[in-house]
Amino acid sequence: MIARRLYTSRMATEVCVHIDAVDEVKQPQQRVCEECVKIGAQWVHLRTCQQCGTTRCCDSSPNRHASKHARASGHPVIASAEPGERWLYCYPDDAFAEY
Repeated sequence: MIARRLYTSRMATEVCVHIDAVDEVKQPQQRVCEECVKIGAQWVHLRTCQQCGTTRCCDSSPNRHASKHARASGHPVIASAEPGERWLYCYPDDAFAEY
């Protein structure tokens, strides 16, 4: 199990079952947004899906591919793919956890 501190927009005592289910954090295979590369677009930051391992751009990026992927696929949890950042985010629960 991964040691983590959890922050949610709800009560601090609530546990995010999606983040809790992540046993091993998937890291990016490459530091590129797979979808932006296909269309020749740029991104701001990268996020890696913790269910399928694909890496896509953040919501500060023009195309917001990570959140689009989460909505379309139902994959709830991403990890920052930025060097030095160690956190997870759950879209449906609006929960954030450092690891």
